[in-house]
Amino acid sequence: MSNSAIAAADADTSRVKWLVSASSGAWLDQALAYPDLLLIDHAHCERKAAGAALQLMFRYPSDSELAAVLSPLAQEELQHFDRVLALLERRGLTLKTLPAPPYGAALAREIRRQEPDRMLDSFLVAGLIEARSHERMALLASHARDPELRELYGDLLASEARHFGLYWILSERRFGRALTVARLEQLAEQETSILSGALECSHSFRFHSVGIERQAVCAAELTG
Repeated sequence: MSNSAIAAADADTSRVKWLVSASSGAWLDQALAYPDLLLIDHAHCERKAAGAALQLMFRYPSDSELAAVLSPLAQEELQHFDRVLALLERRGLTLKTLPAPPYGAALAREIRRQEPDRMLDSFLVAGLIEARSHERMALLASHARDPELRELYGDLLASEARHFGLYWILSERRFGRALTVARLEQLAEQETSILSGALECSHSFRFHSVGIERQAVCAAELTG
């Protein structure tokens, strides 16, 4: 994929609506109540995002276009990890192990196992996770009480949008717009179902914890 195609990710993303439901006020309230826990989990999320991109590169090692797109993405995710890790250290916090929420594993179970369906679903699941992260970071950039956290989340918004834009371009170029949109609609509905419900214990709060407004706020479709 050329540099111009990569640069077009932001433009294409502005026309793609990934999420079918918005995060709830309850999720935001929990995020504001547990900023240190959120930061620790955020660091783990950045590391996992880099790993997801690398996993795709290893799964399709002869795909040079995929490597050209995902290697820079993985490096940027690790840069974000380093930034969050440095912030944790300044605050006297350690990157302790946290039990993962069911979100990522549940989405991974929606990935079909036969190729080429597996490739398409892998791209779209990775993009959905990036899109949800972007949506929640935008909430934190607007509402976090700590100016340093507002700055952190605000600074990461553009790259998060670019990342799910890249996954969209990979999907559309290889599988066509109609097929990509149809499958995204299905997976986006599942993503909402996975995030539905109430958190049983405040200590299990994570960046991708449950917390969704059930009404549809944006359909998985293209506009314009």
